[in-house]
Amino acid sequence: MASVEECRAALATLTERLDAHADEVAGKVDLDRPIACRITDLDTAFHGRLTGGRLVGMTDGDDPNAKITISTTSDDLIALVNGELDFGRALASRRISLRASPFDLLKLRKLL
Repeated sequence: MASVEECRAALATLTERLDAHADEVAGKVDLDRPIACRITDLDTAFHGRLTGGRLVGMTDGDDPNAKITISTTSDDLIALVNGELDFGRALASRRISLRASPFDLLKLRKLL
């Protein structure tokens, strides 16, 4: 089981990667939504905002009003960010739970 610090670092890495490619997807992904990432095995969460292809303001704590919610274990979060776990397969096998409106899901596909 990964630690809260390792999850925080993984989300920081993900933020950097999205920032690096934000200009490419900004025109394709018109999405501005609060997002929460819940780490089920650590009983912790992080929240921020997904806007213009960027993940901004990620901080500790849950956002019960988040329009997009991702739930996973700490190890699966680390594996996803490190490219060791395919997002689509993880979603299909229920290692990741993604809650969003159907409209938002269609837009999120472009980020994957």
